[in-house]
Amino acid sequence: MECIVKYGTWNVKERSAAAEAALRRSGYGPLTAAVLAARGYDTPEKARSFLLADGPLEDPFVLQDMDKAAGRIRRALAQGEAIAVFGDYDVDGITATCLLTEFLQSQGGNVTYYIPARIEEGYGLNQAAIASLRARGVSLIVTVDCGITADEEAAYCREQGIDLIITDHHECRDVLPPAVAVVDPHRKDQPGPTRCLAGVGVAFKLAAAIVGSQEAILQRFADLLCLGTVADVMPLTGENRAFVIRGLQALAENPRPGLAALMAECSCDGHCLTASTIGYTLAPRINAAGRMGKVTLASELFLTRDESRARELARRLCALNRQRQEVEAEIYQEALSMLARDGAGNAIVLAGEHWHQGVIGIVASRLAEEFACPAYLICLDGEKGKASSRSYGGFNLFASLEAQSARLESYGGHELAAGFTILRREIDTFRTAVDAMARDFAASGQRKAALEIDCAIDPALLTESNILALDQLEPCGAGCPKPVFFLDGLTVEQLSEVGGGRHLRLRLSGSGHSFGAIFFSTTALRAGVAVGDRVEIAFTPQINEFRGVKSVQLNLVDIRPDRESRQRSGTGRALYDKFTAGQPLTPEEAAALTPDRADFTALWRYLVAQAKANQVQEDISCMSRKLARAGSPMPPGRIRICLDVLEERGLLTKEVVRERSRIRLCAPKGKKVNLGDSPILQTLKDQKAGD
Repeated sequence: MECIVKYGTWNVKERSAAAEAALRRSGYGPLTAAVLAARGYDTPEKARSFLLADGPLEDPFVLQDMDKAAGRIRRALAQGEAIAVFGDYDVDGITATCLLTEFLQSQGGNVTYYIPARIEEGYGLNQAAIASLRARGVSLIVTVDCGITADEEAAYCREQGIDLIITDHHECRDVLPPAVAVVDPHRKDQPGPTRCLAGVGVAFKLAAAIVGSQEAILQRFADLLCLGTVADVMPLTGENRAFVIRGLQALAENPRPGLAALMAECSCDGHCLTASTIGYTLAPRINAAGRMGKVTLASELFLTRDESRARELARRLCALNRQRQEVEAEIYQEALSMLARDGAGNAIVLAGEHWHQGVIGIVASRLAEEFACPAYLICLDGEKGKASSRSYGGFNLFASLEAQSARLESYGGHELAAGFTILRREIDTFRTAVDAMARDFAASGQRKAALEIDCAIDPALLTESNILALDQLEPCGAGCPKPVFFLDGLTVEQLSEVGGGRHLRLRLSGSGHSFGAIFFSTTALRAGVAVGDRVEIAFTPQINEFRGVKSVQLNLVDIRPDRESRQRSGTGRALYDKFTAGQPLTPEEAAALTPDRADFTALWRYLVAQAKANQVQEDISCMSRKLARAGSPMPPGRIRICLDVLEERGLLTKEVVRERSRIRLCAPKGKKVNLGDSPILQTLKDQKAGD
C-alpha cells in the first residue's frame, strides 16, 4: 500500500520576477510566463526559440555512416534491386517502416517491408526472416528502429550475399554489427552531444539524405514522424519538437485516411489533438496490433488510401486494444499473486508460463510504478524465456543487462525499457544479481524520488483565461512536461471518492479562494488526508466543463501536510536521530520515544492491513496521521522506533529514505517473538529510568 505522498522531496523552482514580467509583456499569459521563467527561458527570445523550434534542422550527414547508407540505397534504386525495409512492431517501428517504405516506393524503388511477428519471431532481425527475404530476391535490407545488437544476423546477411544497412536509435555496444552502414545517434564514436531521435526520426534523416531535402520529407511524412516521436517518449525539444508541431498540424489539416479513421473511431477531434492525445489514445491502439500479433493491421492503416478499408482497420485496432486490456489485467493479477506469496525485493523479477509476450511490458511498467522499483517480466516457453523490463527512479536497465550479459541469450533496449532472452535455469541467479544492483543503486542516493515543481503561484492567477493560455506551452510531453504548480496554506473542506472509489475529489480553500481538485488513482486513506487538514499541493490546472458549466479544477500530482505539521514531525525525527546517534536522552525524551505494547499492536495491525504483496510503501508522517485518525496516536519518532524493533526481531525489513519508508513483512510462521528482549527497548528503558 502506497501513501500518495509519493515524493520525499519537492523541488520548487525559483524564478526571476524581472524575467517573468518581460515574458508577460511579450504576450505570454501570467502562468505561462511563470513556467517559462522557472525553466530557464527567461527572455522572450529564448522562449520563442524553444517553443516554436523553427530553427534549421541538423544536417543528416552529421550522423556516422549516413553517407554510406544513402549512397548504397541510391545505387539500389538506380539498379532496380529488391529492397526490404525491416522494422519493429511498436508505434515507432511501424511509423519508421511505413515512412521509409512509402518514400522508397515514391522514388521508383522495388520495395517491400517486413515486420517480425512478435510472438513467433521476437524482436529484430532473425535468420529465418533473412532467408525468406533472400528467397524473394532481396539484395539489400534496411532496418529501422532495430538491428543495433544483431551481430550474428548481420554476419548471416553477408553469408547470404545480402547487404545490410542498420538504422536504429537504441543503445550501442562497443563493437557494432558487421553491416555496410550503421546509423545510430548513440554510436560511441558519434561526435557531438547525443541526439535523442526516435527510430522514425533516424528513418526521416535517411530519407532526407537520399533525396537531399529535409523539408520535402517533413512536408510529406510529418504525421508519421510525430506519432513515432511521441509514442517512443522522445524529449519534445529541438528537432523533435519541430517534428511534433508539424505533425499535429498535418493531422489537423490533412490526415492520411487511416489516421483520419482512427481519430474518428476514438472520437478525437483533429483540431484539438495534442501530444497527450497521441500518447494516451492513439498510440495504445496502434501498439495493440504488434502486441496482439496483428502488426499488419497498423502498417496497412498507415499505407492505405482506401477510406472504407481504413475505417475497417481502425475498428479492428480498437477491438484489439480492448482485448489487450483484458489480457493485461489477467497477467497483472497473476503477478500480484506471485508477489503476495514471495514478496517484492529491490527489483521485481517474475516469470510466468505462457504469459502474452506482447503485453508484459505494460504490466512491468505498472508494477515498477506501484512498487517503486525496476521490474522484469519473463514469458516462459520451454527452457527459454523472453522478457520485457521497465525502469524506476533512473535505474539503468540496459546497463543492468550488460552486466548480466553472460547469463542472457540476447538483449537490447535503453536505460528505461529493455528486452532480453534468458534460459529458465538462469532466472534465479539473474534475479539475485539485479536485486543486488537495484539495492546498491537505491543506497547510492542516485535514485530520483523528487517531485520537480515549476513554481509557487498566487491563487488569484488561477483563472480560466490564464489556464487556457497554458496552451502556449504545447506540445507537452517528455522534455516539456505539463506545468506543475505549488500552493500552500490550504484547508481540506470536503472529500469524496468518485469513479467507483478509484479517485479522490476534494474542495480546498485558502487566501480567500476555493478550488475543486481531483487526485486520480487514490483514496482519502491512501492520501492520508481528512476534512480540516492543512495541506500543501502540487498540481496541474485545467478547465473542467460539466453540464455546460466551466470551472477551474486542480489535478493533484501530490499532497502533503503544511509546513507547521511537517515541523512538528521534524521535532520527533530530531529526537529519534539523537537516540540513534548514541546521544543520551533525558528521562522525559526517552518516555516520549518509547512505544508500549498497544503501539506495537496498532502499528502491526495497520501494516498487515495495508500490505500489498507483503510490502508497505509509505511516508512515516502520513502513517502517523492515519494511526491517529484510527484512534492510535503515535508520533513519527515513536513509529520509527517501533519499526526498528520489529526489524531487529526479524518481523520485517525496511528501507527509509528521508520520511519515505519501504517495508517488507516477514513474520516467522508459528514462532512467537518476544519484543521485550529488544536491546533497543532496553536502552530506552534504562534512559527513561535515568540510568
